[in-house]
Amino acid sequence: MAEERIFTAALVVIGDEILSGRTQDKNVAQIAQWLNVQGIRLAEVRVVADQEEAIVEAVNTLRARNDYLFTTGGIGPTHDDITVDAIAAALGTGVTHHPKAVATLTRYYETRGGVTQARLRMARVPEGAELIENRVSGAPGIRIGNIFIMAGVPHITAGMLDALTGTLEGGRPVVSKTIGGWVAESEVADILREAEKAHAGVAIGSYPFFREGRVGANFVVRSPDEVLVDRCLADLTRALEGAGHVVTGGGI
Repeated sequence: MAEERIFTAALVVIGDEILSGRTQDKNVAQIAQWLNVQGIRLAEVRVVADQEEAIVEAVNTLRARNDYLFTTGGIGPTHDDITVDAIAAALGTGVTHHPKAVATLTRYYETRGGVTQARLRMARVPEGAELIENRVSGAPGIRIGNIFIMAGVPHITAGMLDALTGTLEGGRPVVSKTIGGWVAESEVADILREAEKAHAGVAIGSYPFFREGRVGANFVVRSPDEVLVDRCLADLTRALEGAGHVVTGGGI
């Protein structure tokens, strides 16, 4: 049987405000969840400052070893929004104003004080790029090759993802199901390892927590094949219960 093709994506989160802690990133989770539905796995995430060299290095490294690369942040109207310039530099191309983006921004700002040179910065794209529709704030996202340049504001990013839904080639979506127990993961590490080893094509993640003065853990079983997930989950549950642990379906 031929091995199933796994499509992967990487994400570069761009912004000094993320690294300084002034802003908490919320895009990693929503992009990962969206990609999963498209049958694409988020394989790696890198957070970089608003520095061209850092962006160029991250973009060229991650786009080369993944099917898709997403970036968030740095495409606004201010001087420190340098993502477009940095990605153009990474690709060895120039920057131009996209006519459709100019028209979209002109319409959007017609009743909002008019389009200015600063606002027109949001129409700049690497040469040869296409646009990603933005129904929220007018300023579009950008697609060039396997790179998707998106806003840093989470609800705007969500709208851009919606516009991309169904347009990327992917494999089967990953199915994940969870069980939990009031047990330290160190006590069941061997059981988890053996369960994963016995079920090829399945990955098991262990997520410990401390609540109500007690230690517990949730165990997440993942695979593109739901039958394999159910079979592994059943065997893992039996093994944990056989070792004297109470298992909670759906997690704790």
